[in-house]
Amino acid sequence: MDALTVRKPDPLQNRAIDAEMLARFVAFLDRSPATMAAYAKNIRRFYKYMAEHGITHPVRGDVIAYREQLKTTGHKPATVQAYIVALRRFFEWTASEGLYPNVSERLKGAKIDGQRFKRDALTPYQAKALLQEIERDTVNGSRDYAMLAVMLTGGLRTIEVIRANVEDVRTLGDGMVLYVQGKGYEDRSPYIKLVPKAEIALREYMQRRGALPGTAPLFGSASNRDAGERMTTRSIRRIVKARMRAVGIESDRLTAHSLRHTAGTINMRNGGTLQQTQQLLRHSNINTTMIYVHNLEREANDSEARIGAAIF
Repeated sequence: MDALTVRKPDPLQNRAIDAEMLARFVAFLDRSPATMAAYAKNIRRFYKYMAEHGITHPVRGDVIAYREQLKTTGHKPATVQAYIVALRRFFEWTASEGLYPNVSERLKGAKIDGQRFKRDALTPYQAKALLQEIERDTVNGSRDYAMLAVMLTGGLRTIEVIRANVEDVRTLGDGMVLYVQGKGYEDRSPYIKLVPKAEIALREYMQRRGALPGTAPLFGSASNRDAGERMTTRSIRRIVKARMRAVGIESDRLTAHSLRHTAGTINMRNGGTLQQTQQLLRHSNINTTMIYVHNLEREANDSEARIGAAIF
């Protein structure tokens, strides 16, 4: 495709934005490999848009038109926002390096409802049914049961499941805990408490696997190609969705991440405080945890019933 060039000749800006520059920008971010890959993917999406529309000298109107196309072609608000955030950061960098003017300055993304999660939570009945229907007399079954039990009771993210090692299960006080390497963290200082039934399930699974080094993944892949290796985000999502479908739970809004929301929701419904739920879910910002409060307050709000009783 044609490379980006400036509209007017300028010693500092007369340079094409090419693959090498994109690599420099991604390296400049100094973020996790997954985050850097996401930024690169999102920016390449804009390159593709320019190629499709014959744009070689993008101006502010072009990035606005790009945003509007994203909105009108079935992309969810959160996806649009991710694309625009990456684009803003990219042009901020090109401007700071004197390579290309910032044509996306103060560009708004998509409006996202800050009081709702992208995924729904399971009801306690659904969570119980999900676990009860998993067979536990095979390696795969015992792994899936233990993994889902830990995710449901500890609110684990999929990345935290992937990163967990055998040695991360340790004794603390009078119980067992799992130390967690959370999103964006290098260490394993936070931990979740393993409730007795989750601990028993985890021990059963470990016994089936036999002796393993401490650095081995806690939940290993069972595929022929990479048996015993770390699972992937895709494989965990696939397993959770398959187990949900097996008990008749089918919804685009119920995914592996729903198990985390289930933990937070059930905790607060049963007396957990805002601060306790924040600590359980390892939220760095309590405003994220506040979404659970807003959701539960709305559930308890019987305004419609009161109005209906008055009218009818």
